[in-house]
Amino acid sequence: MKTAKIKPLLVATSVLAILAGCGEKSQGRWSGEAGEFINEGYFTSATTHNTGVQNGEINYVIDLANRFAQEVPDTVNFEFNSAILSAEARTTLAAQAQWIRQFPEVRFRVFGHTDLVGSAAYNKRLGMRRARAAVNYLISQGIDRRRLEAVVSQGETQPLIATNGREMRNRRTVTEVSGFVQRHPTVMNGKYAEVIFREYVASAVPVPELTEAGVDSGVSK
Repeated sequence: MKTAKIKPLLVATSVLAILAGCGEKSQGRWSGEAGEFINEGYFTSATTHNTGVQNGEINYVIDLANRFAQEVPDTVNFEFNSAILSAEARTTLAAQAQWIRQFPEVRFRVFGHTDLVGSAAYNKRLGMRRARAAVNYLISQGIDRRRLEAVVSQGETQPLIATNGREMRNRRTVTEVSGFVQRHPTVMNGKYAEVIFREYVASAVPVPELTEAGVDSGVSK
């Protein structure tokens, strides 16, 4: 069961932060000066970021991120002071891996989180252990390590529930779409829409509806 569904708006802003080059320092912080994080991280310059906007790549990544969050549980939870994957967590990660395998052009990040019990330094390390546990399980399910762009520990800095006590919903990892594999043939040809709408074409074909007499519904007599 997914315990912390990311809303589409949050997914969109999160992916924009990643694609705009948001480092650990600026992840989740939206009150700073506009454009302050563009020159770091995934995109190495403002020019590259602007190119991504102009050619539509960033918008396509946001669409993929929304689709991932809607179709797959993106969060797994952990016991107190543990980075061991439970049976439920493994089931969730297996579902993530199945989705990820359908999109070889897409890259992902896994973010590790903790509750607020313990020191900030310890929780930073624990968040990383959790992220690595999730990444390693995805790799065991056949996902290329090079597509798992980075593991990032947010430690105790982004709790879902504001409490200083033990809270399982805060002890989690979150998997997110982070961009495209830049040397993948589809991406190099700019065919981003093919990636996102790959499974939607066949589903768009209407199915005829028949009446009792075998006549298409909606036809006047």
